[in-house]
Amino acid sequence: MHTNRLIHETSPYLLQHAHNPVDWHPWSTEAFRKAKSENKPVLLSIGYSACHWCHVMEKESFESEEIAAVMNENFVSIKVDREERPDLDDIYMNAVQMLTGRGGWPMTVFLTPEGKPFFGGTYFPPEDRYGAPGFPRVLRAVAQAYRERPHEVEKSVEQILGVLKRLGSVEESRRSFSPDIIAQSAEKLTEAYDPDHGGLGRAPKFPNVGVYELFLRHWRKSKSPRFLEMVAHTLTSMAEGGIYDHLGGGFHRYSVDEKWLVPHFEKMLYDNAQLLRVYAQAYTITLAALFKRTVEETVAYLLREMRGPEGGFYSTQDADSEGDEGKFFVWTEDEVTRIVGEEAGEIFCRVYDVTELGNFEEKNILHPTLTVEQAAKLFRKEGAQVKTLIAEAKARLFVEREKRVKPFRDEKVLTSWNGLMLSGLAEAGKILAAPDCLGAAEKTVDFIFRRMFKDGLLLHTYKDGKAMLPGYLDDYAFVATGLLDLYEATLERSNLERSIELAGIMIREFWDDIDGGFFYTGKSHEKLISRTKPAFDSSIPSGNSTAAQLLLRLHHYTGEEGFLKRAEKILRLYYDAMEAQPFGFAHMVAALDFYLEKPREIVLVGDKNGAGEQELLRKIHSLYLPNKTIQIVAPGAPAGKLSPLLQGKTQRDGKPTVYVCHNFTCSAPVTEWEELKMLLQS
Repeated sequence: MHTNRLIHETSPYLLQHAHNPVDWHPWSTEAFRKAKSENKPVLLSIGYSACHWCHVMEKESFESEEIAAVMNENFVSIKVDREERPDLDDIYMNAVQMLTGRGGWPMTVFLTPEGKPFFGGTYFPPEDRYGAPGFPRVLRAVAQAYRERPHEVEKSVEQILGVLKRLGSVEESRRSFSPDIIAQSAEKLTEAYDPDHGGLGRAPKFPNVGVYELFLRHWRKSKSPRFLEMVAHTLTSMAEGGIYDHLGGGFHRYSVDEKWLVPHFEKMLYDNAQLLRVYAQAYTITLAALFKRTVEETVAYLLREMRGPEGGFYSTQDADSEGDEGKFFVWTEDEVTRIVGEEAGEIFCRVYDVTELGNFEEKNILHPTLTVEQAAKLFRKEGAQVKTLIAEAKARLFVEREKRVKPFRDEKVLTSWNGLMLSGLAEAGKILAAPDCLGAAEKTVDFIFRRMFKDGLLLHTYKDGKAMLPGYLDDYAFVATGLLDLYEATLERSNLERSIELAGIMIREFWDDIDGGFFYTGKSHEKLISRTKPAFDSSIPSGNSTAAQLLLRLHHYTGEEGFLKRAEKILRLYYDAMEAQPFGFAHMVAALDFYLEKPREIVLVGDKNGAGEQELLRKIHSLYLPNKTIQIVAPGAPAGKLSPLLQGKTQRDGKPTVYVCHNFTCSAPVTEWEELKMLLQS
């Protein structure tokens, strides 16, 4: 068996390639030094462990002795886990998109020994196929061009680096901010809405959480019911579609069809963290039982399947098991009937669209096509009886499914995605009576600061007891935001203090003192060919949009003008872009909404653990208030220097008392919920 240098790595994705016949290197100075001394180009391959086509290309090409021999003879080959090194992925993905007009994984980029890209693509087949050149032909052509036509390589490098440099330079808008852009952005995004099945566009369909959160914000302001209807329709379609795991909870990555039926079966931590937020928010508005149940089941899945023993959450679960995509999740009619019995099986199969023909490669993806009421009428049973029967059938099928070979789980813990989980758990904890959410979030905070915060800086990834790689902008922005969300859910002040601390480090490490905005990599990071400023939302919010919202919120907690000025600078830098491309700037538009409206600043005077105070807090959280801050101060306690808003706030008649401040004016103190509710919703 072959063994290469990846055997010493901790990334599960890199370890999957440790026995390829390819002479893989990790990203390292040693690899580039070797390329320079041997005058060979670098073949950079980037992917991640849950990527289906990454597995396909490995099996077809990287496990091939013949193809590996071509790679080893002509290139120094480097394998990178994009989840460990999102900085490299961002830079070289931009290059591939310039060269080919599209991007994706696996990504293959050819570099000079100085790390400069000159050619690239995504998946390459092992032989010529469908009009695309096979990987061996590409390898030989690139190697020949590098040897025989160096001037062409240099010209390509110059063009790509020029565009990368322009991508990083943004001029701030000279126009005044207008609330109209929020309404215009929401309206523009509705053009992509699918009225038949919900979601944006046709196929494939992704969750696009930032867009739906923007729709909810605009619904609240405009009172236009169609924006809430679009969100509710989409969330219902997803929760009742095959993209949702109806036995185990949690969402798959995306739907390959427009009906949300057939998913790409991998499960990503960042999707589920963000979906917790939007389903919880939608529940506070609609009180739809489906939305609450979806939050409960997704939390249960995340705590059961994705949480490590120390409190950090793992990254992904594969789409494949035993070499087949989706095998773990699909059923035949005979299997269901055998496990749950004839009568229950007939009803369950009718409700969840399980047939002899199947709806996916002669098997069945579970998704409800009948309600309990419809099934009760069809089978002439009581609704409660059918509900119990289905619940028992699901429980039995889940137990049986647990005996199957599970999809591979990538057990590295990423700081940024755990920050998203803090926000998701905080939002879920506001609507769920069970303490599991907030307790799990507090354990995650403890894990991050015990294992992934060293020498005053965050580290990006943790695996097998080892934390490594300097943190990126997303790590700081997402964790600091998660801490702030958790503070608002629990009023545990240490979370607010830590959020402020991380924001300060983020500014020191990542802020561009010349042009403004946050770089993706910090001052102490390895020097790369480009230093990008992420502003465009992808499957996760952009670092700059999250940082802008964070700094605006912290300004209202602390009164710190530096937070406000930097947030304003970010909004000015991307104001024109968010107007032109709202799809990529939904989270930035949300930051602008917070900035222009200014939050309702809620101060609760009382005992954090008091029953009356907890009841008031629960009722405040029952309202959809995207632009708010909330703090507590004990009666007679010194306000301290952390928040000037707490100064002079006293209880009335010895009862838990609330002040609501907005735009530099505070209400009279109130103690009754109905009066407070009017103030919050005015």
